[in-house]
Amino acid sequence: MLALAPGASDVGPLAEVVARGRTVVLSGAGISTESGIPDYRGETGSLRTHTPMTYGDFVGSPGGRQRYWARSHLGWRTIARASPNDGHRAVATLQARGYVDGIITQNVDGLHQAGGARDVVELHGNLDRVICLGCQGTFGREELDRRLRAANPVFEAEATRINPDGDVDLPEEAVAGFRVVECARCEDGVLKPDVVFFGENVPKNRVERCYRLIDAADSVLVLGSSLTVMSGFRFVRYAAKAGKQVLIVNQGITRGDLYATHRIDLPLGQALTDLTAALN
Repeated sequence: MLALAPGASDVGPLAEVVARGRTVVLSGAGISTESGIPDYRGETGSLRTHTPMTYGDFVGSPGGRQRYWARSHLGWRTIARASPNDGHRAVATLQARGYVDGIITQNVDGLHQAGGARDVVELHGNLDRVICLGCQGTFGREELDRRLRAANPVFEAEATRINPDGDVDLPEEAVAGFRVVECARCEDGVLKPDVVFFGENVPKNRVERCYRLIDAADSVLVLGSSLTVMSGFRFVRYAAKAGKQVLIVNQGITRGDLYATHRIDLPLGQALTDLTAALN
């Protein structure tokens, strides 16, 4: 397949494809960096210094859960205050104009919806929701935030870095005294953010919905993802095998570059603003 040089910055070829409609967007952490949330693998990606919580560590270790909730208690507040940027708003505009038929995001920050997008498939869930692993009840994150504040009235740690999964960097001494709360409904269930941790599988029905969107599309537009993780990469590989056009906008190389029919290396806000302008 023909891929443009990594430094290509002309959105014209993308506009020609998107103008035909029937495009599905697949977004990653790179679309939210301009909202103040760092990505995982870019030049300043958080994986250089941060080890994300794994599902095994969370469910298997009370200490792991204490560490996660202490850090996420601070991190969620930062993500909750984040605002959608030009990239999110451009995606919503493309959807409203009928160019984009579906949006799949690997992000857990809810910024696509805040930017006006509808019917977003949140592949990895959303930090705004909490689930009980015991009774399977779900709760809003604000409710949990109130309970954690009440249980930790003197917790005054300061986050030094926010990560895409809502986790922050904290010294161990700040974590040691943090009190975790259980499910208020069943009283002893373990609470987990309604997001897919590393090492955890994306729910099957969610994956199938994504495949259906791609089956109905003519092209897939990848925005701000290195496609390193299989949960997103599989959709690009599937689309290419089905003969659909794969368009990639990302700063830096991606695992999907060999499948790309067009590839642009620009900041997402600029590239998507240019793309919507080209489609006027």
